[in-house]
Parts: sequence; C-alpha cells; structure tokens
Amino acid sequence: MMVYPLFLGSLGFWEILLIVLVFLLLFGGKKIPELMHGLGKGMKSFRKGMNEVEDEIKEATKEFDSITKETEEKK
Repeated sequence: MMVYPLFLGSLGFWEILLIVLVFLLLFGGKKIPELMHGLGKGMKSFRKGMNEVEDEIKEATKEFDSITKETEEKK
C-alpha cells in the first residue's frame, strides 16, 4: 500500500507527469530554481515564526505557573 501526500491521493503517474510538464512550459527551466528558492525562504520564515510563537506560549505558561504557585503559598 502506497501512502501519498494529501493532495496526491488520486493522481497517477501520468497526471503528475503532465502537471510537471505544464509547470516546465509555463515557467521554463531557468525560472524554476528561483521559484523554489523563494518557496524555501518562505517556508523557513514560516517555521521561524511558528517557533517564536511556541516559545512565547511556553514562557507565558511558565510565568502563569509561577504566579499560581505564589498565590497558593500565600493562602
């Protein structure tokens, strides 16, 4: 049983080949590396942003936990 990415579930070999050929015709061989480079930069930036958000959430959770411990100790 082959596992496909979400959007390639029902595509066969010939359909994927046709998509690649159309992509080559539209953008040309020289432009594709530039497009992929831009896509990679965008993904890297997105991951960096997601990691920053996760770090902020962890930090806020730690602060909240320390505040609740302090209030419980005062009681």
